[in-house]
Amino acid sequence: MASKTEVVSTTVFKVVNHPLCAAKISLLRDRRVKPKQFREIVFEISLMLAYECTAGLDLMQTKMLESPVGPFQGVKLADKIAIFPILRAGLGMVEGFQTMMPAARVHHLGLYREKTTLLPVEYYNKLPSECNVDVGIVVDPMLATAGSAIAAVSIIKDWGLKRIKLCCICASSQGVNAFRDAHPDVDLFVATMDEELNDHGYIVPGLGDAGDRLYKTFA
Repeated sequence: MASKTEVVSTTVFKVVNHPLCAAKISLLRDRRVKPKQFREIVFEISLMLAYECTAGLDLMQTKMLESPVGPFQGVKLADKIAIFPILRAGLGMVEGFQTMMPAARVHHLGLYREKTTLLPVEYYNKLPSECNVDVGIVVDPMLATAGSAIAAVSIIKDWGLKRIKLCCICASSQGVNAFRDAHPDVDLFVATMDEELNDHGYIVPGLGDAGDRLYKTFA
């Protein structure tokens, strides 16, 4: 799928290429899927994205430990990690990432897309006064126009964090290019890509409104 889309060439952009992920995405797109199953599939895809985006993290030795048959050198992640869900849809991805990284902190950022301009509006930010982590992973199911993701990463950079990754389930090629233009130093991982945005800024075919489908808040 990635070969059919024109995106900025970079070593830190990756579309997850795995049959399990593709099958889960197909289920997620189906309009008949109920919120409970939608949440479960988002959780499963988030596990895969967490695995992909953490491949380059550093390890440090801890102490010598014993398995049932002999000693071994213990290791753990060397970096302090924070997950940054973009409210509200990003909350649906947190559990999957925390399952893979139980020690990670969670810092919430509230941004919504204004319906007429499609520009991001910040409404919630409770970051500590000083940056207290080494690596930040921003999670949001959709990367459509990329406005919210661009704004969120800018907020985190202003906070003082330099090592940042963005993980999304479904992205548009327009959103990918816009995000890479704004933040070429940020790793980007997506589970699938679509070509088009409609007049309302929704990805086509996409997933629909991920927040509504997660939390059963359809208009």
